[in-house]
Amino acid sequence: MATTLTVKPSLTIKRRFNAPPEKVFAAWTDPQKVMRWMGPGEIKALHAESDLRTGGRYRWVMRSPDGEDHDVSGVYREIIPNEKLVFTWAWKSMPERESLVTLTFKRDGDGTLMTLMHEKFFDEDARDRHQTGWTSAMEKLDKYLTA
Repeated sequence: MATTLTVKPSLTIKRRFNAPPEKVFAAWTDPQKVMRWMGPGEIKALHAESDLRTGGRYRWVMRSPDGEDHDVSGVYREIIPNEKLVFTWAWKSMPERESLVTLTFKRDGDGTLMTLMHEKFFDEDARDRHQTGWTSAMEKLDKYLTA
């Protein structure tokens, strides 16, 4: 009998920002900076906290225009300042659906090439919704970094 490995869906987004890696890394790790851009589209960040150390936790709370809160948190697994950030990702509403986010920051001239890899999604629908959300949030991050 053959065994099949179930590969959980994942996504990868690559984006170049006109800001140095230090500034892009800080936008992900400094709660005051996270508040300026986190959340896709019209969703606004309400709260951000970060214990930036391996094993430390972060939590981001965002609110959509209809008043719905989106509460996500996780644990930092790996931190290489200005180069790499790895953290778990779980919505408060579905804590059992934990996934994993890996960000890499590479200097590219006067900017940064950032790769976001989000792995271990529960299903393809969850991956597709996050793909849309992350793509939109990257637009806001770009605006924040170049403001």
